[in-house]
Amino acid sequence: MSLTHTTYEQLQHWLAEPEGTNIEFKEAKQNYHFEKLVDYCVALANEGGGKVILGATDRRPRQIVGTAAFAEPGRTEAGLHDRLTHRIPVEEMLTPEGRVLIVHVPGRLSGTAWQINGRYLKRAGDDLAAMTDAELRAIFAETGPDFSAETCPGATLADLSSEAIAAFRQRWAKKTRDERKDNWTDVETLTNAELLVDGQITYAALILFGTRSALGRWLAQAELVFEYRSSEASGPAADREEYREGFFLWQDAIWNKINLRNDRQSYQDGLFRMDLPTFDEVAVREALLNAVAHRDYRLGGSVFVRQYARRLEVVSPGGFPTGITAENILDQQNPRNRRLAEALAKCGLIERSGQGMNLIFETAIRQGKPLPSFTGTSAHEVRLTLEGMVKSTAFVRFMERLGEETLRSFSTCDFLALDYLHREQPLTEHLKGRLPGLIEAGAVETVGHGKGTRYLLSQRLYAALGAKGVYTRKKGLDRETNKALLLKHIKDNAASGSRMEELRQVLPSLSRSQIQVLLRELVKAQAVHSVGATRGARWYPGPERKDCN
Repeated sequence: MSLTHTTYEQLQHWLAEPEGTNIEFKEAKQNYHFEKLVDYCVALANEGGGKVILGATDRRPRQIVGTAAFAEPGRTEAGLHDRLTHRIPVEEMLTPEGRVLIVHVPGRLSGTAWQINGRYLKRAGDDLAAMTDAELRAIFAETGPDFSAETCPGATLADLSSEAIAAFRQRWAKKTRDERKDNWTDVETLTNAELLVDGQITYAALILFGTRSALGRWLAQAELVFEYRSSEASGPAADREEYREGFFLWQDAIWNKINLRNDRQSYQDGLFRMDLPTFDEVAVREALLNAVAHRDYRLGGSVFVRQYARRLEVVSPGGFPTGITAENILDQQNPRNRRLAEALAKCGLIERSGQGMNLIFETAIRQGKPLPSFTGTSAHEVRLTLEGMVKSTAFVRFMERLGEETLRSFSTCDFLALDYLHREQPLTEHLKGRLPGLIEAGAVETVGHGKGTRYLLSQRLYAALGAKGVYTRKKGLDRETNKALLLKHIKDNAASGSRMEELRQVLPSLSRSQIQVLLRELVKAQAVHSVGATRGARWYPGPERKDCN
Protein backbone atom coordinates (compact mmCIF):
# COMPACT_ATOMS: atom_id res chain seq x y z
CA MET A 1 0.00 0.00 0.00
CA SER A 2 0.92 3.63 -0.29
CA LEU A 3 3.06 5.60 2.10
CA THR A 4 0.51 8.42 1.80
CA HIS A 5 -0.85 9.45 5.21
CA THR A 6 -4.00 11.57 5.45
CA THR A 7 -4.88 13.10 8.80
CA TYR A 8 -8.37 12.93 10.25
CA GLU A 9 -8.48 16.74 10.12
CA GLN A 10 -7.66 16.72 6.40
CA LEU A 11 -10.41 14.19 5.75
CA GLN A 12 -12.93 16.36 7.62
CA HIS A 13 -11.82 19.35 5.53
CA TRP A 14 -12.48 17.41 2.31
CA LEU A 15 -15.90 16.36 3.56
CA ALA A 16 -16.81 20.03 4.05
CA GLU A 17 -15.53 21.24 0.67
CA PRO A 18 -18.10 22.49 -1.88
CA GLU A 19 -19.08 20.64 -5.04
CA GLY A 20 -16.82 20.86 -8.07
CA THR A 21 -13.54 19.85 -6.46
CA ASN A 22 -11.70 16.82 -7.83
CA ILE A 23 -12.96 14.53 -5.09
CA GLU A 24 -15.50 11.76 -5.55
CA PHE A 25 -17.35 10.48 -2.46
CA LYS A 26 -18.91 7.02 -2.57
CA GLU A 27 -20.77 5.35 0.30
CA ALA A 28 -19.80 1.82 -0.76
CA LYS A 29 -20.87 0.46 2.62
CA GLN A 30 -20.56 -3.19 1.59
CA ASN A 31 -18.66 -3.15 -1.71
CA TYR A 32 -17.76 -1.15 -4.80
CA HIS A 33 -17.30 -2.42 -8.34
CA PHE A 34 -13.63 -2.48 -9.29
CA GLU A 35 -14.29 -1.56 -12.93
CA LYS A 36 -16.21 1.52 -11.80
CA LEU A 37 -13.25 2.54 -9.67
CA VAL A 38 -10.99 2.12 -12.71
CA ASP A 39 -13.26 4.40 -14.76
CA TYR A 40 -13.28 7.12 -12.10
CA CYS A 41 -9.47 6.97 -11.85
CA VAL A 42 -9.24 7.58 -15.62
CA ALA A 43 -11.67 10.50 -15.46
CA LEU A 44 -10.01 12.16 -12.46
CA ALA A 45 -6.53 11.79 -13.98
CA ASN A 46 -7.75 13.48 -17.16
CA GLU A 47 -9.02 16.38 -15.03
CA GLY A 48 -5.68 16.90 -13.33
CA GLY A 49 -5.87 14.29 -10.60
CA GLY A 50 -8.01 13.90 -7.49
CA LYS A 51 -9.29 11.43 -4.94
CA VAL A 52 -11.97 8.78 -4.72
CA ILE A 53 -13.11 8.45 -1.09
CA LEU A 54 -15.04 5.29 -0.22
CA GLY A 55 -17.05 5.16 2.99
CA ALA A 56 -18.52 8.70 2.98
CA THR A 57 -21.82 10.11 1.76
CA ASP A 58 -21.82 12.37 -1.30
CA ARG A 59 -24.65 14.69 -0.28
CA ARG A 60 -23.92 17.48 2.16
CA PRO A 61 -23.53 17.53 5.06
CA ARG A 62 -21.26 14.62 4.21
CA GLN A 63 -20.69 11.97 6.83
CA ILE A 64 -18.40 9.00 7.26
CA VAL A 65 -20.44 5.79 7.08
CA GLY A 66 -17.60 3.27 6.75
CA THR A 67 -16.89 0.81 3.96
CA ALA A 68 -16.15 -2.89 3.70
CA ALA A 69 -15.06 -2.57 0.06
CA PHE A 70 -11.61 -3.77 -1.03
CA ALA A 71 -10.56 -5.55 2.16
CA GLU A 72 -6.94 -5.70 0.96
CA PRO A 73 -6.03 -2.19 -0.26
CA GLY A 74 -2.58 -3.33 -1.37
CA ARG A 75 -4.10 -5.79 -3.81
CA THR A 76 -6.51 -3.11 -5.05
CA GLU A 77 -3.57 -0.79 -5.70
CA ALA A 78 -1.80 -3.58 -7.56
CA GLY A 79 -4.95 -4.27 -9.60
CA LEU A 80 -5.25 -0.63 -10.61
CA HIS A 81 -1.65 -0.67 -11.75
CA ASP A 82 -2.30 -3.77 -13.84
CA ARG A 83 -5.27 -2.18 -15.59
CA LEU A 84 -3.94 1.34 -16.09
CA THR A 85 -0.14 0.93 -15.90
CA HIS A 86 -0.06 3.91 -13.56
CA ARG A 87 0.74 3.93 -9.86
CA ILE A 88 -2.38 4.91 -7.90
CA PRO A 89 -1.90 4.78 -4.09
CA VAL A 90 -4.79 3.33 -2.07
CA GLU A 91 -4.83 4.47 1.56
CA GLU A 92 -6.82 2.85 4.39
CA MET A 93 -7.99 5.04 7.30
CA LEU A 94 -9.63 3.71 10.47
CA THR A 95 -11.68 6.59 11.90
CA PRO A 96 -13.98 6.64 14.95
CA GLU A 97 -16.95 6.61 12.55
CA GLY A 98 -15.68 3.71 10.45
CA ARG A 99 -13.18 2.51 7.87
CA VAL A 100 -12.44 4.83 4.92
CA LEU A 101 -10.48 4.17 1.73
CA ILE A 102 -8.81 7.05 -0.11
CA VAL A 103 -7.67 6.43 -3.69
CA HIS A 104 -5.08 9.07 -4.61
CA VAL A 105 -5.29 9.56 -8.39
CA PRO A 106 -2.33 11.42 -9.96
CA GLY A 107 -2.90 13.92 -12.75
CA ARG A 108 -2.09 13.03 -16.34
CA LEU A 109 1.21 14.19 -17.81
CA SER A 110 1.18 17.20 -20.10
CA GLY A 111 0.21 16.21 -23.63
CA THR A 112 -1.25 12.86 -22.59
CA ALA A 113 -4.67 11.50 -21.64
CA TRP A 114 -5.60 8.36 -19.75
CA GLN A 115 -7.89 5.77 -21.35
CA ILE A 116 -9.35 2.38 -20.57
CA ASN A 117 -10.40 0.03 -23.36
CA GLY A 118 -10.06 2.91 -25.85
CA ARG A 119 -12.33 5.21 -23.81
CA TYR A 120 -10.99 8.62 -22.75
CA LEU A 121 -13.27 9.51 -19.84
CA LYS A 122 -14.24 12.65 -17.95
CA ARG A 123 -16.79 13.38 -15.23
CA ALA A 124 -20.20 14.69 -16.27
CA GLY A 125 -22.31 15.57 -13.23
CA ASP A 126 -22.89 12.39 -11.25
CA ASP A 127 -21.80 10.19 -14.13
CA LEU A 128 -18.92 9.70 -16.57
CA ALA A 129 -18.75 10.58 -20.26
CA ALA A 130 -16.33 10.27 -23.19
CA MET A 131 -14.04 13.21 -23.86
CA THR A 132 -14.77 15.03 -27.11
CA ASP A 133 -12.39 15.07 -30.07
CA ALA A 134 -11.81 18.79 -29.46
CA GLU A 135 -10.87 18.15 -25.83
CA LEU A 136 -8.42 15.40 -26.82
CA ARG A 137 -6.84 17.54 -29.55
CA ALA A 138 -6.33 20.34 -27.03
CA ILE A 139 -4.62 17.92 -24.62
CA PHE A 140 -2.35 16.40 -27.26
CA ALA A 141 -1.35 19.89 -28.43
CA GLU A 142 -0.10 20.89 -24.96
CA THR A 143 3.48 19.78 -25.61
CA GLY A 144 3.68 21.57 -28.94
CA PRO A 145 3.39 20.17 -32.46
CA ASP A 146 4.21 16.53 -33.14
CA PHE A 147 7.24 16.55 -35.42
CA SER A 148 6.43 13.13 -36.86
CA ALA A 149 2.96 14.36 -37.92
CA GLU A 150 4.35 17.35 -39.83
CA THR A 151 4.65 17.08 -43.60
CA CYS A 152 8.02 17.20 -45.34
CA PRO A 153 8.05 19.92 -48.03
CA GLY A 154 9.25 18.46 -51.32
CA ALA A 155 8.97 14.78 -50.39
CA THR A 156 6.89 12.59 -52.73
CA LEU A 157 5.68 9.01 -52.93
CA ALA A 158 8.79 8.21 -54.96
CA ASP A 159 10.78 8.78 -51.75
CA LEU A 160 9.08 5.83 -50.06
CA SER A 161 9.75 2.12 -50.53
CA SER A 162 6.72 0.17 -51.79
CA GLU A 163 8.28 -2.96 -50.28
CA ALA A 164 8.34 -1.35 -46.83
CA ILE A 165 4.77 -0.05 -47.16
CA ALA A 166 3.63 -3.55 -48.17
CA ALA A 167 5.26 -5.06 -45.07
CA PHE A 168 3.47 -2.49 -42.90
CA ARG A 169 0.15 -3.15 -44.66
CA GLN A 170 0.44 -6.93 -44.20
CA ARG A 171 1.15 -6.56 -40.48
CA TRP A 172 -1.78 -4.17 -40.10
CA ALA A 173 -4.17 -6.56 -41.89
CA LYS A 174 -2.97 -9.47 -39.76
CA LYS A 175 -3.30 -7.56 -36.47
CA THR A 176 -6.85 -6.41 -37.25
CA ARG A 177 -7.79 -9.68 -39.00
CA ASP A 178 -9.04 -7.63 -41.92
CA GLU A 179 -7.91 -9.13 -45.24
CA ARG A 180 -9.40 -6.17 -47.14
CA LYS A 181 -6.42 -4.09 -46.08
CA ASP A 182 -4.19 -6.35 -48.18
CA ASN A 183 -5.87 -4.92 -51.27
CA TRP A 184 -5.23 -1.28 -50.44
CA THR A 185 -2.92 0.73 -52.63
CA ASP A 186 0.12 2.45 -51.15
CA VAL A 187 -1.76 5.77 -51.16
CA GLU A 188 -4.77 4.24 -49.39
CA THR A 189 -2.51 2.60 -46.83
CA LEU A 190 -0.66 5.83 -46.07
CA THR A 191 -3.84 7.92 -46.00
CA ASN A 192 -5.70 5.54 -43.69
CA ALA A 193 -2.69 5.43 -41.35
CA GLU A 194 -2.60 9.28 -41.36
CA LEU A 195 0.93 9.16 -42.78
CA LEU A 196 -0.18 11.00 -45.92
CA VAL A 197 -1.98 14.28 -45.16
CA ASP A 198 -3.64 16.23 -48.00
CA GLY A 199 -1.37 14.36 -50.38
CA GLN A 200 1.77 15.40 -48.47
CA ILE A 201 4.31 12.93 -47.01
CA THR A 202 4.74 13.13 -43.22
CA TYR A 203 8.07 12.74 -41.48
CA ALA A 204 6.62 9.61 -39.81
CA ALA A 205 6.22 8.06 -43.29
CA LEU A 206 9.86 8.89 -44.13
CA ILE A 207 11.07 7.38 -40.82
CA LEU A 208 9.16 4.16 -41.49
CA PHE A 209 9.40 3.72 -45.27
CA GLY A 210 11.93 6.22 -46.65
CA THR A 211 14.56 5.09 -49.17
CA ARG A 212 18.23 5.65 -48.46
CA SER A 213 18.48 8.52 -50.93
CA ALA A 214 15.30 10.15 -49.57
CA LEU A 215 16.49 10.14 -45.98
CA GLY A 216 19.86 11.46 -47.06
CA ARG A 217 18.02 14.35 -48.68
CA TRP A 218 15.19 15.08 -46.23
CA LEU A 219 15.99 13.56 -42.81
CA ALA A 220 19.59 12.35 -42.55
CA GLN A 221 19.39 12.05 -38.73
CA ALA A 222 16.84 9.22 -39.06
CA GLU A 223 19.76 6.83 -39.04
CA LEU A 224 20.91 3.95 -36.88
CA VAL A 225 24.61 3.21 -36.49
CA PHE A 226 25.65 -0.27 -35.36
CA GLU A 227 29.04 -0.99 -33.81
CA TYR A 228 30.49 -4.21 -32.48
CA ARG A 229 33.33 -3.81 -29.99
CA SER A 230 35.25 -6.85 -28.82
CA SER A 231 36.70 -4.93 -25.84
CA GLU A 232 36.26 -1.75 -23.82
CA ALA A 233 39.29 -0.17 -25.48
CA SER A 234 38.71 3.02 -27.42
CA GLY A 235 39.41 3.17 -31.10
CA PRO A 236 37.70 1.91 -34.26
CA ALA A 237 34.96 -0.66 -33.84
CA ALA A 238 35.61 -4.22 -35.00
CA ASP A 239 32.44 -3.99 -37.10
CA ARG A 240 30.39 -0.93 -38.05
CA GLU A 241 27.37 -0.45 -40.29
CA GLU A 242 25.06 2.49 -40.94
CA TYR A 243 21.33 2.00 -41.58
CA ARG A 244 19.98 5.17 -43.20
CA GLU A 245 16.61 4.08 -44.57
CA GLY A 246 13.09 3.47 -43.34
CA PHE A 247 12.66 1.34 -40.22
CA PHE A 248 10.78 -1.38 -42.11
CA LEU A 249 13.81 -1.77 -44.40
CA TRP A 250 16.37 -2.46 -41.65
CA GLN A 251 14.56 -3.83 -38.58
CA ASP A 252 15.36 -7.47 -39.43
CA ALA A 253 18.84 -6.73 -40.74
CA ILE A 254 19.98 -5.13 -37.48
CA TRP A 255 18.72 -8.07 -35.43
CA ASN A 256 20.49 -10.52 -37.74
CA LYS A 257 23.68 -8.49 -37.33
CA ILE A 258 23.44 -8.64 -33.51
CA ASN A 259 22.51 -12.33 -33.58
CA LEU A 260 25.71 -13.21 -35.48
CA ARG A 261 27.65 -12.77 -32.22
CA ASN A 262 24.89 -13.89 -29.88
CA ASP A 263 26.29 -16.86 -27.99
CA ARG A 264 24.23 -19.23 -25.83
CA GLN A 265 24.60 -19.74 -22.09
CA SER A 266 23.70 -23.28 -21.04
CA TYR A 267 22.57 -24.80 -17.76
CA GLN A 268 21.47 -28.25 -16.66
CA ASP A 269 18.21 -28.99 -14.79
CA GLY A 270 18.13 -32.69 -14.03
CA LEU A 271 18.01 -34.51 -17.35
CA PHE A 272 17.09 -31.35 -19.23
CA ARG A 273 19.54 -28.88 -20.71
CA MET A 274 18.45 -25.33 -21.51
CA ASP A 275 20.19 -22.63 -23.50
CA LEU A 276 19.67 -18.91 -22.93
CA PRO A 277 20.79 -16.31 -25.48
CA THR A 278 23.05 -13.54 -24.26
CA PHE A 279 20.83 -11.08 -26.13
CA ASP A 280 17.13 -11.91 -26.18
CA GLU A 281 15.38 -11.08 -29.45
CA VAL A 282 12.23 -9.70 -27.81
CA ALA A 283 14.19 -7.36 -25.54
CA VAL A 284 16.51 -6.17 -28.32
CA ARG A 285 13.68 -5.46 -30.78
CA GLU A 286 11.73 -3.58 -28.11
CA ALA A 287 14.80 -1.47 -27.28
CA LEU A 288 15.25 -0.58 -30.97
CA LEU A 289 11.56 0.27 -31.35
CA ASN A 290 11.79 2.49 -28.28
CA ALA A 291 14.72 4.38 -29.74
CA VAL A 292 13.01 4.90 -33.10
CA ALA A 293 9.61 5.86 -31.70
CA HIS A 294 10.73 8.19 -28.91
CA ARG A 295 13.97 9.84 -29.99
CA ASP A 296 14.01 13.57 -30.75
CA TYR A 297 14.22 13.96 -34.55
CA ARG A 298 14.75 17.69 -34.22
CA LEU A 299 18.29 16.91 -33.05
CA GLY A 300 20.91 15.97 -35.60
CA GLY A 301 22.44 12.90 -33.96
CA SER A 302 21.94 9.28 -34.95
CA VAL A 303 20.77 6.34 -32.83
CA PHE A 304 23.81 4.24 -31.82
CA VAL A 305 23.66 0.53 -31.03
CA ARG A 306 26.90 -0.75 -29.50
CA GLN A 307 27.29 -4.48 -28.98
CA TYR A 308 29.88 -5.91 -26.61
CA ALA A 309 30.45 -9.53 -25.69
CA ARG A 310 28.09 -9.38 -22.71
CA ARG A 311 26.06 -6.18 -23.03
CA LEU A 312 24.20 -4.04 -25.54
CA GLU A 313 23.93 -0.24 -25.41
CA VAL A 314 21.25 1.74 -27.26
CA VAL A 315 21.84 5.50 -27.25
CA SER A 316 19.22 7.81 -28.77
CA PRO A 317 19.22 11.62 -29.16
CA GLY A 318 17.05 13.66 -26.81
CA GLY A 319 16.44 12.99 -23.13
CA PHE A 320 13.32 11.39 -21.72
CA PRO A 321 10.00 12.91 -22.89
CA THR A 322 8.39 15.44 -20.54
CA GLY A 323 7.44 13.89 -17.21
CA ILE A 324 9.27 10.59 -17.80
CA THR A 325 12.18 9.50 -15.60
CA ALA A 326 14.17 6.32 -15.11
CA GLU A 327 12.15 5.78 -11.92
CA ASN A 328 8.65 6.05 -13.44
CA ILE A 329 9.27 4.76 -16.96
CA LEU A 330 7.40 1.51 -16.24
CA ASP A 331 4.35 3.39 -14.97
CA GLN A 332 4.10 6.48 -17.19
CA GLN A 333 3.91 6.97 -20.94
CA ASN A 334 4.31 10.19 -22.90
CA PRO A 335 5.16 9.54 -26.57
CA ARG A 336 7.34 12.22 -28.12
CA ASN A 337 6.34 11.26 -31.71
CA ARG A 338 2.65 10.45 -31.39
CA ARG A 339 1.88 9.91 -35.10
CA LEU A 340 4.86 7.59 -35.45
CA ALA A 341 3.86 5.63 -32.32
CA GLU A 342 0.27 5.34 -33.57
CA ALA A 343 1.44 3.87 -36.89
CA LEU A 344 3.65 1.32 -35.13
CA ALA A 345 0.71 0.42 -32.88
CA LYS A 346 -1.59 -0.09 -35.89
CA CYS A 347 0.65 -2.83 -37.23
CA GLY A 348 1.16 -4.43 -33.83
CA LEU A 349 4.83 -3.60 -33.35
CA ILE A 350 4.29 -1.52 -30.21
CA GLU A 351 1.48 -1.22 -27.71
CA ARG A 352 -0.19 2.14 -27.21
CA SER A 353 -0.03 1.44 -23.45
CA GLY A 354 3.77 1.66 -23.62
CA GLN A 355 4.47 -1.89 -22.46
CA GLY A 356 7.67 -2.32 -24.48
CA MET A 357 9.89 -1.30 -21.60
CA ASN A 358 7.93 -3.59 -19.29
CA LEU A 359 8.71 -6.52 -21.61
CA ILE A 360 12.41 -5.63 -21.52
CA PHE A 361 12.44 -5.69 -17.69
CA GLU A 362 10.38 -8.89 -17.46
CA THR A 363 12.65 -10.69 -19.93
CA ALA A 364 15.77 -9.74 -17.96
CA ILE A 365 14.27 -11.02 -14.70
CA ARG A 366 12.99 -14.28 -16.20
CA GLN A 367 16.44 -14.95 -17.65
CA GLY A 368 18.29 -14.26 -14.40
CA LYS A 369 20.05 -11.18 -15.78
CA PRO A 370 20.67 -7.77 -14.16
CA LEU A 371 17.90 -5.22 -14.63
CA PRO A 372 18.17 -2.86 -17.62
CA SER A 373 19.97 0.35 -16.74
CA PHE A 374 19.57 3.99 -17.76
CA THR A 375 22.90 5.02 -16.23
CA GLY A 376 24.45 7.80 -18.31
CA THR A 377 21.12 9.22 -19.50
CA SER A 378 21.13 13.02 -19.66
CA ALA A 379 19.05 15.91 -20.95
CA HIS A 380 20.33 15.35 -24.51
CA GLU A 381 20.37 11.55 -24.80
CA VAL A 382 18.80 8.37 -23.43
CA ARG A 383 21.26 5.55 -22.77
CA LEU A 384 19.76 2.08 -22.25
CA THR A 385 22.05 -0.82 -21.31
CA LEU A 386 20.94 -4.44 -21.58
CA GLU A 387 23.17 -6.82 -19.65
CA GLY A 388 23.52 -10.24 -21.27
CA MET A 389 25.24 -12.29 -18.58
CA VAL A 390 22.99 -14.75 -16.75
CA LYS A 391 23.74 -14.18 -13.06
CA SER A 392 21.54 -16.87 -11.54
CA THR A 393 20.67 -19.96 -13.55
CA ALA A 394 18.99 -21.38 -10.44
CA PHE A 395 16.58 -18.43 -10.39
CA VAL A 396 15.78 -19.18 -14.04
CA ARG A 397 15.06 -22.80 -13.08
CA PHE A 398 12.72 -21.64 -10.35
CA MET A 399 10.84 -19.32 -12.73
CA GLU A 400 10.47 -22.20 -15.19
CA ARG A 401 9.12 -24.44 -12.45
CA LEU A 402 6.41 -21.94 -11.61
CA GLY A 403 4.94 -22.78 -15.01
CA GLU A 404 4.24 -20.71 -18.10
CA GLU A 405 0.57 -20.24 -17.24
CA THR A 406 1.48 -18.76 -13.86
CA LEU A 407 4.18 -16.55 -15.36
CA ARG A 408 1.75 -15.21 -17.99
CA SER A 409 -0.52 -14.06 -15.16
CA PHE A 410 2.29 -12.04 -13.53
CA SER A 411 2.59 -8.30 -14.01
CA THR A 412 5.90 -6.45 -14.32
CA CYS A 413 5.62 -5.55 -10.64
CA ASP A 414 5.23 -9.24 -9.74
CA PHE A 415 8.49 -9.99 -11.54
CA LEU A 416 10.17 -7.02 -9.86
CA ALA A 417 9.01 -8.16 -6.41
CA LEU A 418 10.49 -11.63 -7.00
CA ASP A 419 13.73 -10.08 -8.27
CA TYR A 420 14.01 -7.81 -5.20
CA LEU A 421 13.42 -10.75 -2.84
CA HIS A 422 15.95 -12.87 -4.72
CA ARG A 423 18.57 -10.14 -4.42
CA GLU A 424 17.56 -9.48 -0.78
CA GLN A 425 16.61 -5.89 -1.55
CA PRO A 426 13.91 -4.11 0.51
CA LEU A 427 10.55 -3.93 -1.26
CA THR A 428 8.81 -0.62 -1.90
CA GLU A 429 5.32 -0.24 -0.48
CA HIS A 430 3.94 -0.58 -3.99
CA LEU A 431 5.71 -3.90 -4.56
CA LYS A 432 4.49 -5.17 -1.19
CA GLY A 433 1.00 -4.95 -2.64
CA ARG A 434 1.95 -7.75 -5.05
CA LEU A 435 2.87 -10.21 -2.27
CA PRO A 436 -0.59 -11.74 -1.58
CA GLY A 437 -0.89 -12.86 -5.20
CA LEU A 438 2.67 -14.20 -5.21
CA ILE A 439 1.95 -16.15 -2.03
CA GLU A 440 -1.13 -17.68 -3.67
CA ALA A 441 1.00 -18.65 -6.68
CA GLY A 442 3.42 -20.47 -4.38
CA ALA A 443 6.34 -18.18 -5.25
CA VAL A 444 6.65 -16.42 -1.88
CA GLU A 445 6.30 -17.47 1.76
CA THR A 446 5.78 -15.50 4.95
CA VAL A 447 7.76 -15.68 8.17
CA GLY A 448 6.31 -14.41 11.43
CA HIS A 449 3.02 -12.64 12.09
CA GLY A 450 1.59 -9.14 12.38
CA LYS A 451 3.92 -6.19 12.02
CA GLY A 452 6.93 -8.48 12.23
CA THR A 453 5.94 -10.41 9.10
CA ARG A 454 8.77 -10.96 6.64
CA TYR A 455 8.70 -12.41 3.14
CA LEU A 456 11.09 -14.71 1.32
CA LEU A 457 11.07 -16.75 -1.84
CA SER A 458 9.49 -20.14 -1.35
CA GLN A 459 11.31 -23.25 -0.26
CA ARG A 460 10.95 -24.54 -3.83
CA LEU A 461 13.31 -21.78 -5.00
CA TYR A 462 15.99 -22.62 -2.49
CA ALA A 463 15.69 -26.29 -3.45
CA ALA A 464 16.23 -25.21 -7.06
CA LEU A 465 19.16 -23.08 -5.95
CA GLY A 466 20.72 -26.07 -4.28
CA ALA A 467 20.71 -23.95 -1.13
CA LYS A 468 18.19 -25.48 1.26
CA GLY A 469 20.45 -24.39 4.11
CA VAL A 470 20.06 -20.75 3.05
CA TYR A 471 16.28 -21.14 3.25
CA THR A 472 16.58 -22.65 6.74
CA ARG A 473 18.87 -19.81 7.85
CA LYS A 474 16.53 -17.13 6.50
CA LYS A 475 13.49 -18.75 8.08
CA GLY A 476 15.39 -19.11 11.33
CA LEU A 477 16.34 -15.45 11.46
CA ASP A 478 12.84 -14.65 12.63
CA ARG A 479 13.18 -16.92 15.68
CA GLU A 480 16.57 -15.47 16.60
CA THR A 481 15.24 -11.94 16.18
CA ASN A 482 12.36 -12.68 18.57
CA LYS A 483 14.73 -14.11 21.19
CA ALA A 484 16.96 -11.05 20.83
CA LEU A 485 13.97 -8.76 21.45
CA LEU A 486 13.00 -10.68 24.59
CA LEU A 487 16.57 -10.60 25.88
CA LYS A 488 16.88 -6.86 25.26
CA HIS A 489 13.69 -6.13 27.21
CA ILE A 490 14.81 -8.34 30.10
CA LYS A 491 18.22 -6.65 30.23
CA ASP A 492 16.66 -3.18 30.08
CA ASN A 493 14.51 -4.06 33.10
CA ALA A 494 17.10 -6.02 35.07
CA ALA A 495 16.44 -4.13 38.29
CA SER A 496 12.72 -4.91 38.58
CA GLY A 497 12.49 -8.05 36.46
CA SER A 498 10.08 -8.66 33.59
CA ARG A 499 6.65 -10.33 33.90
CA MET A 500 5.12 -12.52 31.21
CA GLU A 501 2.52 -9.84 30.46
CA GLU A 502 5.30 -7.43 29.50
CA LEU A 503 7.03 -10.01 27.33
CA ARG A 504 3.78 -10.65 25.47
CA GLN A 505 3.66 -6.92 24.71
CA VAL A 506 7.15 -7.22 23.21
CA LEU A 507 5.95 -10.01 20.87
CA PRO A 508 2.18 -9.48 20.54
CA SER A 509 1.92 -11.80 17.52
CA LEU A 510 3.10 -14.82 19.58
CA SER A 511 1.08 -16.87 22.07
CA ARG A 512 2.11 -17.38 25.72
CA SER A 513 3.28 -20.92 24.97
CA GLN A 514 5.37 -19.74 21.97
CA ILE A 515 7.10 -17.15 24.15
CA GLN A 516 7.72 -19.78 26.86
CA VAL A 517 9.48 -21.97 24.30
CA LEU A 518 11.77 -19.06 23.39
CA LEU A 519 12.45 -18.35 27.07
CA ARG A 520 13.39 -22.01 27.69
CA GLU A 521 15.92 -21.74 24.86
CA LEU A 522 17.35 -18.57 26.45
CA VAL A 523 17.53 -20.34 29.84
CA LYS A 524 19.36 -23.26 28.24
CA ALA A 525 21.83 -20.76 26.76
CA GLN A 526 22.22 -19.27 30.28
CA ALA A 527 21.10 -15.89 28.94
CA VAL A 528 18.15 -15.45 31.35
CA HIS A 529 16.63 -16.97 34.48
CA SER A 530 13.34 -16.67 36.33
CA VAL A 531 12.47 -16.02 39.96
CA GLY A 532 9.10 -16.95 41.43
CA ALA A 533 6.11 -19.13 40.55
CA THR A 534 5.11 -19.72 36.94
CA ARG A 535 2.41 -17.06 36.50
CA GLY A 536 3.96 -14.59 38.91
CA ALA A 537 7.54 -15.21 37.80
CA ARG A 538 9.87 -12.39 36.92
CA TRP A 539 12.64 -12.77 34.38
CA TYR A 540 16.20 -11.49 34.86
CA PRO A 541 19.30 -11.52 32.62
CA GLY A 542 22.09 -14.04 33.07
CA PRO A 543 22.15 -17.60 34.50
CA GLU A 544 20.42 -18.56 37.71
CA ARG A 545 22.58 -17.74 40.73
CA LYS A 546 23.47 -20.49 43.22
CA ASP A 547 23.71 -19.46 46.87
CA CYS A 548 27.18 -20.16 48.33
CA ASN A 549 27.38 -21.57 51.90
